[in-house]
Amino acid sequence: MYIEQLYTGCLAEAAYYIESKGVAAVIDPLRETEPYINMATERNAKIKYIFETHFHADFVSGHIDLSRKTGATIVYGPNANPDYEVYVGKDEEIFEIGDVKIKLLHTPGHTMESSTFLLIDEQGKEHAIFTGDTLFLGDVGRPDLAIKSDLTQEDLAGHLYDSLQSKILPLPDSVIVYPGHGAGSSCGKNLSTDTVDTLGNQKQNNYAIREGLTKEQFIAEVTDGILPPPQYFPKNAMMNKMGYESYDDVLAKGSTGLTPDEVEQKMKEGVLVIDTRPHVQFEYGYIPGSMSIGLDGNFAMWVGALIYDINQPIIVVTEPGREQEAVMRLARVGYDNSIGYLAGSFDSWKKAGKPVDTIHVIHPKDLNELYHQDEGIKIVDVRTAGEYNSQYVVGADHYPLGYIMENLNQLDKDKKYYFHCAAGYRSMMAITILKNNGYNGDNLINIDGGFDEIIKTDLPTTEYVCPTTTMET
Repeated sequence: MYIEQLYTGCLAEAAYYIESKGVAAVIDPLRETEPYINMATERNAKIKYIFETHFHADFVSGHIDLSRKTGATIVYGPNANPDYEVYVGKDEEIFEIGDVKIKLLHTPGHTMESSTFLLIDEQGKEHAIFTGDTLFLGDVGRPDLAIKSDLTQEDLAGHLYDSLQSKILPLPDSVIVYPGHGAGSSCGKNLSTDTVDTLGNQKQNNYAIREGLTKEQFIAEVTDGILPPPQYFPKNAMMNKMGYESYDDVLAKGSTGLTPDEVEQKMKEGVLVIDTRPHVQFEYGYIPGSMSIGLDGNFAMWVGALIYDINQPIIVVTEPGREQEAVMRLARVGYDNSIGYLAGSFDSWKKAGKPVDTIHVIHPKDLNELYHQDEGIKIVDVRTAGEYNSQYVVGADHYPLGYIMENLNQLDKDKKYYFHCAAGYRSMMAITILKNNGYNGDNLINIDGGFDEIIKTDLPTTEYVCPTTTMET
């Protein structure tokens, strides 16, 4: 028996490859199919099943393309009714993979089709559970994402409690828990940075499955403090339910090199340019009207949170050689209308004599001097509520990036603002969004190094409080 967790940090997502005697299964694959096909090929195995724990909301699964390329059967649990061919399994149905077995455990609650897959080893021992978004390490799945459901989040939380109590907790403490997500995902509010644990440890450390927890307590605690999900979640869930364009076609379309003249013309036609270079490069020169979302961060999550039209035509500017990576990561969250990239990166734009914009930047030590000269300067903190509440600059306005599109008019367009996040990645996004929505760029200054550098100065901050993880983007 062979098990491999394929963890993708920028999405905080875990897919799984399981193999026995040359027969393999994949659980919750990402959009690109090559990692799974290559692994099976290298190990001289054939993928027989693709198990989907539920209709994912935070990414587009690769199950359809993987099935088409390998002939593997897509398996969902009860209540699934997608618009393509799958096998809908029954509760406690057994699937054989070489000398091991997978038992489907229907665990509704996160969504009504949610299922956990129990791996039974060659000796018949209950070895591991692949829980999707039913059980995380440190938390359980949020109960407010069911597609077109007439159930309330309290109803779903009640179902989730019943699923955990009847299907998960009776399993041996030695069973390994392989969750669908880790810390950083918006699918739960208290996820651990660990990506694997035992059920016994979780019973001791996970508030949602602690001994003696009543159903009423569970519902109250699990639904407490749930923030609105990122706007792309229901769109991804519907793509996973209804089907989508071939990933290979999406990648081919997005891998078209465009000249500066072509990019300029496309922008006039309404195409969005996303500049994926590091923010420390972007600030010194970028295409006016483009948007900064760096690849070296939670790129796909921020695309999904900030670009409301999932069909928006997109051109990317990347560091040389990272063009296909950008298109791939757009496709992971369903932004399939990437029409190409700026050939030659930003250097070609400059060499063509095209207009260039920049971002004003201030170093924290200079901000410190400025602050003590004028305590009325406006500092804007775009971090999450959890980060802000843990410690912030005294007098700073909290303006979280995850909700900027709903709050574009909350700042005074005639005032000067100094923006920061933790290190500069998110504040650069915020500034470009505001500039593209009518704010004067001369009034928007990015604080170099963000809060990580601010706390090294004597700018007044509140006392540090250990933050509570939230689901805010």
